[in-house]
This record gives sequence, structure tokens and C-alpha cells, in this order.
Amino acid sequence: MKKEIKELEFGQAFKYPFKRPAGLLNILWVFLPILGWLALYGYTIRIVKHFTKGDFKALPGFKFGKSLGLGFFMLIKAIPFMIVLGVINAAVGRTPMGFIGTLFIAIFVVPILTVNFFNKETVASYFELNKLAPVFKHITEYIVVILKSILLKIIFLLMIIVLVGLPAGAFTQNIFIADFYRRHVK
Repeated sequence: MKKEIKELEFGQAFKYPFKRPAGLLNILWVFLPILGWLALYGYTIRIVKHFTKGDFKALPGFKFGKSLGLGFFMLIKAIPFMIVLGVINAAVGRTPMGFIGTLFIAIFVVPILTVNFFNKETVASYFELNKLAPVFKHITEYIVVILKSILLKIIFLLMIIVLVGLPAGAFTQNIFIADFYRRHVK
């Protein structure tokens, strides 16, 4: 019998970025064009990897060089998927149900494959379509995950007024998808 893994609670996800408030300052790397953006991308990948291991303690430490290297190489590895996704979206967009098809791909395909890619760091992992099976097997739970993700984004968007919403939202954007991945896909 498979042991059930405890689901991440909404309150725990909300508190996550504030457990190490100094980590929120890492968002300031966004002001360093290209290099800062790549470093933040690499840092985001590291955060998602922590999530998929069930580590929701606090934001990990930021190491600029390590994050920059990871971000750069992962961006290069993501190019084939971006091309394929662009072609599929262009083809789907030309159909009468184009918007719905594109939305379907954005909600039910891309998030899980992205977490899989972040976790495994291989080009092939972006094309492991068998990782989508748990999404449809647990469709109700997955829809709840998406709704929780949207609610968390809205809350952090409203918190931009006090300046912590932007980094908190940026660093927790995949928390529920990664938790779903940890519990059902991995």
C-alpha cells in the first residue's frame, strides 16, 4: 500500500517566503539586465527543486554564480521545448477553439512539464508526456492546485503595495504545482 504524502497547506505556502525575509531581497537582481535575470531564473529552479523534495522551510541561500550558471544552461536546454510549444500553440490557435486549446496547454501541460524539467534538468524531461497522466488521474485535485496558485498570486499581487508582494509572488509561483508533482508525479 502506497503511503499518502501530506499536501501543502495554503497558509504554509503563504508564510514560506517570509520565513527568511532577507531572501526576498534577491528579487533586486532583476535590476541587473540579463545576468541578474538568468541568476533569478536559476534561483527559481533551485526553489522549485526544494519544493519537489518537500522542503518548505525557507527560501534557500542565493549564490549568484551558481544561480547564473544554472539559469543560463537551463534556458539553453529549454529552447527546444519553447520552439515546439510555439509551433503547437500557433497550430492550435488557428482552430475555432484556439483560445481554449492554448489555455488547456498552459494550465494542464506546461506547469507539470516545467516542474519536471526543473527537477531533472534535461532537455528530454520537458518531453516526458507520461508525466501528464497524474494530472488527469487526479484532475479534481489538480484544478484545486491551480485555483490555490491563482489565489496566492492574487494575494501577493495585492501585497505589492507594501513591496513584499512582488518577491513573495515570484519565489512561490510554482509552490502548489511542485507540491502536486512531489506527491503524484515523481
